Amino acid sequence: DGTEPSHMHYENDENYFRGYEWWLMKEAKKRNPQIKLIGLPWTFPAWIGKGENWPYDYPDVTAYYIISWILGAKQYHDLNIDYIGIWNERAFNSKYIKLLRYTLDKHGLQQVRIIASDRLWEPISFVLLLDSELHGVIDVIGAHYPGTKTVQNALLTKKKLWSSEDYSTFNDEVGAGCWARILNQNYVNGNMTSTIAWNLVASYYEELPFGRCGLMTAQEPWSGHYKVEAPIWITAHTTQFTQPGWSYLQVDGHLEGGGSFVALTDGLGNLTIIIETMTHNHSQCIRPPLPHFSVTPQRATFYLKGSFYMVETLQVWHSRLGFESGNSSLFQQLHPVKVWKGSFSLDLNVDELYTLTTLKTGQKCGCPEPPPPQPFPSNYKDDFNIRNPPFSEAPNFADQTGVFEYFINASDPGDHVFTLRQVVVHRPITWASDADQTISLIGNFRWVNMTVTCDIYIEKQRDGGVFIAGRVDNGGIYVRRTQGVFFWVFADGTYRVTGDLAGEEILMKGLSGVRDNAWHTLTLNIQGTSASGLLNGYPLWENVTISKPSNGWAAIGTRSFEFAQFDNFHVE
Repeated sequence: DGTEPSHMHYENDENYFRGYEWWLMKEAKKRNPQIKLIGLPWTFPAWIGKGENWPYDYPDVTAYYIISWILGAKQYHDLNIDYIGIWNERAFNSKYIKLLRYTLDKHGLQQVRIIASDRLWEPISFVLLLDSELHGVIDVIGAHYPGTKTVQNALLTKKKLWSSEDYSTFNDEVGAGCWARILNQNYVNGNMTSTIAWNLVASYYEELPFGRCGLMTAQEPWSGHYKVEAPIWITAHTTQFTQPGWSYLQVDGHLEGGGSFVALTDGLGNLTIIIETMTHNHSQCIRPPLPHFSVTPQRATFYLKGSFYMVETLQVWHSRLGFESGNSSLFQQLHPVKVWKGSFSLDLNVDELYTLTTLKTGQKCGCPEPPPPQPFPSNYKDDFNIRNPPFSEAPNFADQTGVFEYFINASDPGDHVFTLRQVVVHRPITWASDADQTISLIGNFRWVNMTVTCDIYIEKQRDGGVFIAGRVDNGGIYVRRTQGVFFWVFADGTYRVTGDLAGEEILMKGLSGVRDNAWHTLTLNIQGTSASGLLNGYPLWENVTISKPSNGWAAIGTRSFEFAQFDNFHVE
């Protein structure tokens, strides 16, 4: 759903104040100091591959890049990274992993653990069984979307098994049912002791490929509106009554009438039991496909033995997902359950979730109502004139390829001291299908008629170029097929109007007189089926017929991975 800025855009560049992640990690630690922090590269800057789209040809360079990030987290933010991954859902390289461990240890980072390979259970499990040196340096096998199942080889390694990416499902009640089911069954069926949701909060334009696939929704920074969706309260059933470091009890967690339960302890006498009875059609995740199963109402009796025999009462928290009836009850505290001679019984209906715990610390916050939702402002300006911005990127712009950062032109006479600059100058070692152009989206996907104006500055001589655009219809992993109305100007003095980001559908072209290393003002006006363009306030082209798309965002961007600057952006 977009790009994130690296801490090292270039080989001689280090900056540990870009993006939102540092802020997010610090906010998380404020709320729960015990929370674990994990780093995992999706993509790498181009300089690591020295021209190849591959991060393992120079493993020492890649390890240096990763360790710089871990050291920067500590030095600049006092954040301890607990785990580090290899390459998200892509090939791993044994030589690189061994070198990463060696380099971590050399820098005093023995406490940082390695997780691999954030893809499938194989081939990593098989390789670990064959390579004892690799077995010695990997601490956790992480699989993505395992469907609650593991494989024999993974169990044979005796490593911790994690579902290191899961969920990714629209955050309605079916998404909540998915999350409730896998949080339990990843352990019950697959021995996984961690489940990580992608993603935490849906804070990106909803019409991007994975709209609202977060545990909650906060996608209107201009209004402040947000929604604590059902998956948040599903999460609370586990995370309010356990912590990293608690242990799962090794019991068979399958319930006779369908559904599952897990039991965890802190080893200090506390016990937490989580029970779920999600039905098939109400708990399907986005992937993998879910084989049929049935769940029926049932009475379940639990027996507490050993040191838990002395437990007399358990606190009870309950959720019921309503679906058709529409009256869900989320994370409500019920009367405590009395344990009689080490046992108690519960009547379980379908699509329910119970937590029974010795802890008395559960709470459902009475939070103030968020502000009401508002569409993106229909008249929006940003002159980027901010001396000490709280973040490295301008608000509301959603970079889809490339990175657009606040920039200070020390040599400018005054009109354009503070600008927004595209700073990625080589195509990264890609994870998804990045575009060959850079692009940042802004606004409201439902916009039809609009005027976009922006001052632009081409830095690349001869074949440099920039665009402004409207009715832009796509981004994220589908950015290469993005359509819209794109108004380009190039350093060679030509202009083009195209119906796509790739620049293949040419609607108009001609001479503009634009040159590099000079400021120009572009204006794009789209009304109904017609578009026109102005350069420095004078008409350059008009009456270009627009057939599709019928609506979309505004955007800015560049012809290639090149430096370029933007200022005084205005969309109406």
